[in-house]
Amino acid sequence: MVVDEPATEAHLAAVLECPRAEVAAALRELAAEYTAQGRGFDLRLVAGGWRFYTRADCAPVVDRFVLDGQQARLTQAALETLAVVAYRQPVSRSRVSAVRGVNCDGVMRTLVQRGLVEETGSEPETGAILYRTTNYFLERMGLRGLEELPELAPFLPEVDDVEAESLEGTMIAEAVAAARAAGGGDEGDRAVSDC
Repeated sequence: MVVDEPATEAHLAAVLECPRAEVAAALRELAAEYTAQGRGFDLRLVAGGWRFYTRADCAPVVDRFVLDGQQARLTQAALETLAVVAYRQPVSRSRVSAVRGVNCDGVMRTLVQRGLVEETGSEPETGAILYRTTNYFLERMGLRGLEELPELAPFLPEVDDVEAESLEGTMIAEAVAAARAAGGGDEGDRAVSDC
């Protein structure tokens, strides 16, 4: 209850001077017991260690008590940037900006300040700083590791939709080129800009 980050089984075993397997079994047993009894808290294995969490049905009451109704939520831009980092890590800010289509420098600074993202070296070719998610990110998301991130496939557009959009873009580009060729350039440009 007094640690700032999840306590590992190895650390707890060393402190208790017990075999790690014994500590691991006791933690799992306690977690199951707390769940069965419907306690106001859970003992969960997240980010490589064990930590107490408020049970979901008690969270609104604890939030009111601790936060007095004030929460600092991430913006949509921060959530999108965090998702790009989580799935593409290690990744540079410029690559995140390219994926999102907007500059993300300010958002990245916010994520670093909140401890969700950290620097993890630099890109050999460009020297750009690379970023990755932190253990705190795993804790906040309730994940044991990055392998528990949900698959992206259900959220991606169908291949046929992407191909149709690409084909539509190609047809527009061909029409612009044909208009320029037929009109000597300037008239075609005006015609396209009027559309």
